[in-house]
Formats: sequence, C-alpha cells, structure tokens
Amino acid sequence: MKETEKKGNATSRRNFVKQSAVAAAAFTIVPRFVLGKGFRAPSDTLYIASVGIGGKGNSDIKAFVASGKAKSAFLCDVDQDYASKVFNMYPDAKRYVDWREMFDKEHKNFDAVHIATPDHTHAVVGSAAMQLGKHTWIQKPMAHDVYEARMLANMGKKYKVQTQMGNQGSSSDGVRQMSEWYDAGIIGDVTDVYCFTDRPVWPQGDHQANTPNGLKWPKETATPPSTLNWDLWQGTAPGKAYPIGQDQPGGIKVLPFNWRGWWDYGTGVLGDMGAHILHGPMTVLGLQYVSSVQTSVGGGGSLETGPSNSYTILHFPKSPKTNGPVKVHWMDGGILPPRPEELDPSELWGTRPMYSDGGMLFVGTKGKMVAGCYAARARLLPVSRMDEVNVPEKYARVKGGTEGHYAQWVEACLAGYGNMETSSPFEKAALLTEAMLMCNLAIRGANVPKAADPAAPAAADNFGRSRLVYPARYVNLNYDAANMKVTNVPEVNQFVKREYRAPWKLSGI
Repeated sequence: MKETEKKGNATSRRNFVKQSAVAAAAFTIVPRFVLGKGFRAPSDTLYIASVGIGGKGNSDIKAFVASGKAKSAFLCDVDQDYASKVFNMYPDAKRYVDWREMFDKEHKNFDAVHIATPDHTHAVVGSAAMQLGKHTWIQKPMAHDVYEARMLANMGKKYKVQTQMGNQGSSSDGVRQMSEWYDAGIIGDVTDVYCFTDRPVWPQGDHQANTPNGLKWPKETATPPSTLNWDLWQGTAPGKAYPIGQDQPGGIKVLPFNWRGWWDYGTGVLGDMGAHILHGPMTVLGLQYVSSVQTSVGGGGSLETGPSNSYTILHFPKSPKTNGPVKVHWMDGGILPPRPEELDPSELWGTRPMYSDGGMLFVGTKGKMVAGCYAARARLLPVSRMDEVNVPEKYARVKGGTEGHYAQWVEACLAGYGNMETSSPFEKAALLTEAMLMCNLAIRGANVPKAADPAAPAAADNFGRSRLVYPARYVNLNYDAANMKVTNVPEVNQFVKREYRAPWKLSGI
C-alpha cells in the first residue's frame, strides 16, 4: 500500500513512536491506524487480536503470520490449558481470558480481530469487534442463528472494516473454474445440486452416543478444571453445571471439540462442513435466499443434539444466473446421491481421496460437473469432456488459492476498507450462512412437538396410546425471507432468533 507521509507535523513520527513506547512500557505495539491518516505504520504490519486460539484458531494464526504482514499481538482463550501451546508459540503476545477485558483495555493497540470460538459466541464477539472499527475474521459459520447472520451482514459496511468468513473454499480455483464452465453453458441449465459429507465425526444423535437411546446431557455434575472458565465459555447459551466426564457411565466430553453436536453451542454438521460445500452451488448459480426447506433425519436427534444423519432439500427461487428454481440436496452422515453413470466404472463414488470430507454434484441439461470439499479437483463428467472444453478465464484467481484465503484478508485489511475485495465478506457470507442455518432449522424442527391444545383430546395411535404430533416433519417449511419466518409451521421460528443468557448481547446493530 502506498501512502504519502505528511511533513511539518508538530509531533514527528520518531517522537510519536518514542512517546508510545513509554506509555506502553514493556509491551509496545503501534498499530497502523494510531499514526493517523497519511502515515505508514512500522513495517506496515497488521496487528491481530485472536479470540479462541486452542483449536482451529491455532492454524488460523499460523496462516496469518505466514503472510509476512501480520503479527499475533493479543491472544485470548477461556481454556488456559488447551491454549497453552499457542501461548508458548507467541511469547510476545499479551494474554487474556475474557475478550471483553481485552477489547476494553487494548482496543487502541490492535487493528483486527480474529474469532475462532465455538459457534454460539461468534456473533457477540464479532459485532463488538466491528463496532470498535476493527477488521474482523470469523470462522465458519459466521453466526449460530439466522437473525445473527442478518445483523452481521452489513456491519462491515456500516463500520467500514474488512471482513472475511473462514470458509477457505471461497478462495479456491475450483469454484471459479466451475463458474466459468457454467457461465459458458457447458453443462446447460441446472435444476438440482447434490452436496454430501461423511460428518459427523463427533458424538451426535446416536452416533458415538453416551446412552443406548442417543446422546444425553448428564444429570450428574462435576467441577470444571481450574484452568477453564466454564461460565465464560458458555457465553450466550443457557447456564448449565459442568457435566461428568466419559470416565463415568453416561458421561460426556464437551471440550475441546465435541460441543459441535449440542445445539446450545454448535450448529452440527452444517456448521462444520456446510460453508465448505454449499458455497459451491450458491456461488456458481448465484443463489440468494431459501424459499422453502424439507428434511428427513436419522437416529438420535433431539432438541438437545443433532441427528446421526440427515437429508435436507433447500428450494431456491430463480436467480439472475438460472432459468428457474433450483433444489440443493444436502446429505450427511454417509448418505450419498446416486452414482453418476458418467463415472469410470473403476472409480469409487463419494469417498476419499477424490471426495475427502465431502463433495458436490451439479446436474445440468447438457452435462454434469463434480468437485470435492472446498470445490477442490473440479471436473466435468464424463472426464473426457475436459479435453474438449476450453473456456477463457473470467474470474481472477486468489494468490495461493484455498490457503491464500488468509493472506488475502491480511492484504485487504492493510489496504483499507473499500480498496480491496475479499472472497467471503460478511454480506456474501451471510447468505451462505443463512442457507446453512435454514437446513438446521428444519433438522431441529423435526423434533419440535405441536403446541398442546387444552380443548382438544390428546392424539392417540391405533392402540390408544397418546403420542406427540411433530408438525415440521414430512412437509415443506415455507420461508418468508424478508421477515425471517416460516409461515406454515410457526413452532420452528424459535430457531430463527434465540434468547441470550444475560448479560450477553449483540453490539452496534
């Protein structure tokens, strides 16, 4: 980035840095914005504060630093033991347990915020960061529920900060190649896309369950480790006592990874893999808001936890890039779409290495195209067509492709708001996130019973046994996107916007 250094200022750059050093004592950081408009920051470096560093946050930080233009300046995690390895990797970074304290004390000393906490705290941390005018990175999914995604969608523009969701596939060559094939009419009109993954690989439903009938939260409690702030980790979620561990009958292990299967904290399989796989069809076909959704779910799902597998169909209206409505079929837990007849007979379908972690299949009127997770290894079917088709490059590639997703955000932050585009800014990421969360709304809604009518007798089966009625099962849930509500089964609208535990709230909306 080229800037012109001002001359004749009453306070010289050298004196400013010296004064800042005295004020900061042993810990010195001079972020880019502190020097003011027209001044270049030391080394033109982006100073990042990271919230949630023990898991995915660790690899994120490594990738930011590897760009050569970012410094991990502040590290925050509620689990000091799990985060210790990262603390040791960046000994100069100042450490915090509570991100609110870090923001309050240090907001003048960093340029950007990186968030890799569990899903239920993404939006509260992210909105607070943007309100402070900080460039913001949020790991996928950017939000836990639809309302949060809508609120975050335009905050980057409102506060003039660069944003990026951590779905690396949005920077891949594959999604750009498929967009070029589709735009050129190579596969014709597309009405159906199949997306699939082998997840979950954590306890969920009756997969790796802690009871014979599925995953249950233990009634017995335990004392949290002294290195973990359990209340702060729960954040916006309903407060619960720390559960007994797997060393006891019926116990569970929530941290550091298995929170994904619990609806209070995670967003299930969609939250883990949806952004990496649904991004392909939404980008290639220009899909916007869902119009309706229907699902069937596998074993063990409940109001507490996701099922072991599911098959959900998202209905999208005609987009500027399609000739009519489109159905996107989401399949998880090992469910696969029919094997394309164009595949070589010797090729395995839907498994590694071609489809590591999942994939996508576009069915067009003139042909098909397929790719793995992140839109990797994109190809036409049959593969022989690859030798026949020569479509000119239309969409600029991201330097480094999928792995370049991190450096792209760093560069965009250094360039400043409005001077460079990222692959997954929040206004785009919000559409993708909402589609993922509408899948979840249907999956969760399958276990919501109809509200009881005191004037009506209880429903009964052929043997006279009372039974619950589940109105969201076996129907299309019609979605009014403008008003963020399902119109024909109101019982599921509770998942559009959840209630936060006090004192948590979104900031700056």
